[in-house]
Amino acid sequence: MQTIETYDFAGKKALIRVDFNVPLDENFVITDDTRMRAAVQTINKVIAEGGSPIIMSHFGRPKDGPNPKYSMCHLVSHLSELLGREVKMAPDCIGAEVQAMAKALKPREVLLLENLRFHKEEEKGDEGFAEQLAANGDCWINDAFGTAHRAHASTAVIAKFFPNDKMFGYLIESEVASLDKVLKNPQRPLTAIMGGAKVSSKITIIENLLDKVDNLILGGGMTYTFVKAHGGEVGNSICELEYLDTALAIEKKAAEKGVKIYMATDVVAADAFSADANTKVTEANAIPEGWMGLDAGPNSIAMFKEVIENSGTILWNGPVGVFEMEKFAVGSIAVGEAIVKATAKGAFSLVGGGDSVSCVNQFGFADGVSYISTAGGALLEYLEGQVLPGVAAVRGE
Repeated sequence: MQTIETYDFAGKKALIRVDFNVPLDENFVITDDTRMRAAVQTINKVIAEGGSPIIMSHFGRPKDGPNPKYSMCHLVSHLSELLGREVKMAPDCIGAEVQAMAKALKPREVLLLENLRFHKEEEKGDEGFAEQLAANGDCWINDAFGTAHRAHASTAVIAKFFPNDKMFGYLIESEVASLDKVLKNPQRPLTAIMGGAKVSSKITIIENLLDKVDNLILGGGMTYTFVKAHGGEVGNSICELEYLDTALAIEKKAAEKGVKIYMATDVVAADAFSADANTKVTEANAIPEGWMGLDAGPNSIAMFKEVIENSGTILWNGPVGVFEMEKFAVGSIAVGEAIVKATAKGAFSLVGGGDSVSCVNQFGFADGVSYISTAGGALLEYLEGQVLPGVAAVRGE
């Protein structure tokens, strides 16, 4: 398999699939360029070696063909700033005119293709469309981990047309290597912290992790489904009554595999889902009617910290409280601090999932963890043990 480090890009037109699906405000100004910055290293590698990057991405969810609102033209000036050079804009992503522009590119010149999803064939994984995309370049680099779980034309099908000239970009390489470090070759003990509101959204991940982890900390709203399954009183806390048996089955499977499950034994309860609600600490299984658990309590936080700080590998996916409100951020902040402390002692820590990443960035823990994953759905599916088409296509699996 080719790698971006060993491939010779000199004089080559390099098709790079990135994930530039970034948020814009009403004036089409980028409000978060994290995904764009994440691709710069790969693009600059091609430029530095005398190649010509041809960048392609989807952007938004256009429904009926081209829509000015979702044009890649809104990203050209910022991408030019990030790369320190002019970026040319193609009128489309396929066709004779685009091919001519690609062919005319001089070494180190950059071309941005128009939104891939202006063509329905992209999401359908149409082979003919993939072939037309492939005609624009000499090699294909997949650096869009955020879309690696989709078997789209540009993320997987296109690999067929570059049997010997396909590779991962630096972002996917680092994402996969970091996840494999957690899931396939962890330093022990391995602790996974799974938070979030619902058990239903994390069942498959939890079940897959039970074959790998030593400790499993379950936090956030899903706690109360487990508490209810044991007959506890959860007041008005979020609770999925249809998953009570599932919660018990998870605990049973964990016990059979020797995995220790940790959940809040005390919680910070509130009389309303509000930043200025009245609060009190209660036992997790004795929350009064009309009250709801919105954060882990002090005893639970102390327990979580001890487990995390004595871990060799840590995976954090989901906060343990409603951290967006200051009153209910104490538990998630404590988890972040414990992860930073463990990392400083030599543990490998990976944070993934939108809310966890937001939490880490909001409270300044980003520099203290080993790796922060930029992916959403792809990360979750990888944690579930699924094969990602965009990864398999490059590996030839």
